[in-house]
Amino acid sequence: TVTADLVDKGVIGKNLPYIWQTGGRMLLVAGIGLLAALGNIYFAAHQAMQVGQRLRAMLFAKVLSFSDEEISRFGQSSLITRTTNDVVQVQMTFMQLLRMLMQSPIMLVAGCILAYLQQPRLATVFAISLPLLAAIIGLLMYLAMPLFKSIQQKTDRINLIFREGLTGVRVIRAFRQDQREQDRFAAANRDYTKTGIKAYTIISFMLPAVTLVLSLTNVGIVFLGSRLIAGRIMEVGRLLTFLTYATQILMSFMMLSMLFIVIPRASVSARRINEVLDAENQLRDPVQPVKAPQGPASLEFDQVSFRYAGAEDPALSGISFKAAAGQTLALIGGTGSGKSTLVNLIPRLLDVEQGEVKVNGVAVTDLRQNDLHGLISLTQQKAVLFKGTVRSNLLFGKATASEKEMWHALEIAQAAGFVKENGGLDAVVEAGGANFSGGQRQRLAIARTIIKDAAIYIFDDSFSALDFKTDAALRQALAADEKMRQAITVIVAQRVSTVANADQILVLDGGRVVGQGKHEELKRTCPNYQQIVASQFQKGGREDAPRS
Repeated sequence: TVTADLVDKGVIGKNLPYIWQTGGRMLLVAGIGLLAALGNIYFAAHQAMQVGQRLRAMLFAKVLSFSDEEISRFGQSSLITRTTNDVVQVQMTFMQLLRMLMQSPIMLVAGCILAYLQQPRLATVFAISLPLLAAIIGLLMYLAMPLFKSIQQKTDRINLIFREGLTGVRVIRAFRQDQREQDRFAAANRDYTKTGIKAYTIISFMLPAVTLVLSLTNVGIVFLGSRLIAGRIMEVGRLLTFLTYATQILMSFMMLSMLFIVIPRASVSARRINEVLDAENQLRDPVQPVKAPQGPASLEFDQVSFRYAGAEDPALSGISFKAAAGQTLALIGGTGSGKSTLVNLIPRLLDVEQGEVKVNGVAVTDLRQNDLHGLISLTQQKAVLFKGTVRSNLLFGKATASEKEMWHALEIAQAAGFVKENGGLDAVVEAGGANFSGGQRQRLAIARTIIKDAAIYIFDDSFSALDFKTDAALRQALAADEKMRQAITVIVAQRVSTVANADQILVLDGGRVVGQGKHEELKRTCPNYQQIVASQFQKGGREDAPRS
């Protein structure tokens, strides 16, 4: 509008002071607009980064609360993609929404109103161009949305194959399957690429379509405007003003259409993020939790049964036993007999289907998970170490541990010797403990378990990589330690020699207890235990040779 006055009153009227005065006002407003645009970019970026930060934190916290079953349902690769790629998609779209979605509608509506006030007849052009643009964008969105959803799923697939290749690189090389894995990755990569090309080819029609409509709109305005000027219904300055408004209106619409390029993929990512955040945790704290019990340690299973989701047969059936402070409980049985499943019920990493698990006389379902985990220290089958140092990994078990406590735990775990050779407590530990052997990783994980003050110590087949001599020395050190004698020790093992000195041995087969008692008793009364003993101590060997 100011431009129209500048042309009609200043240029045509040859009023130079008016041109300078009006031009100065326009420069001032332009300067304010520039500062506002810079502020818009800064605050939009700042808020978008905070949204990304909060989403990642929420996803990480949620995943940490998942049970093994929930993690398996989503898949580790998919959870990584959702926490990284999907969050980035939402974050970038959020920034563009704050930059454009607030500005464009204001410019669009205000431009339409002011253009109509300039010349209502010319405004009829927008009644044709705007619905046409909306129809084009709607059609392209309809075609592109399913493809963008497919792209995110194919991203999961690529991440899965790549992750398997990284973790299983030694196996791949050992079996000379390099080419097979490359072909497998190439197939997934091609599939992702084809879908991406198809999706973005559809979206790429948006810009030329909008440009064509914009150009035809300007042609229509000039054609009708020239006739109005010829009929002296409108001045030249008003036509320039209308063209400026038309450009603003259509540019605003184009900015909105640019958002529609990123919104489809971001909406898919947002749904995938919400699937994780909205997932119901199977393992939930009780509404009215019982305070964590103190006093002598005790562990009881009362007719416990457990079934994995979708399984026809239960993994455990009718398990009952009791263990008191100072006792060692051992679990032995064939592969798939339910040993690890049983010990995972103690810290409530899984929930029982029937029966009850009690720790210190209280059902584990009546305790807050955090309080329950404070009573239990666990070494799982696969020794997990974190990138850092030996010290940082031991502090993971007990944050207030002194160096004396650390060395004591390492000595019990038979790890002090190689830790000293590698530089002491500040020896570097690579991700997953890759710079240590399997036996060394197990001993460091055992030391981390021992250093924690707990009522129940669980060693889930964590002696499997140790030689007989180290195994025996470690068990002797455990039995001699004062702290361990006041707690319950649960040992899952494959070797008879590892469990032979236990106060109580449970022999599992097919998820049931088929033998319960001490070593000598089970040798006489339990056929399954007799078979295990016979298979491990063949003719010419001594059954008691590796025992402590």
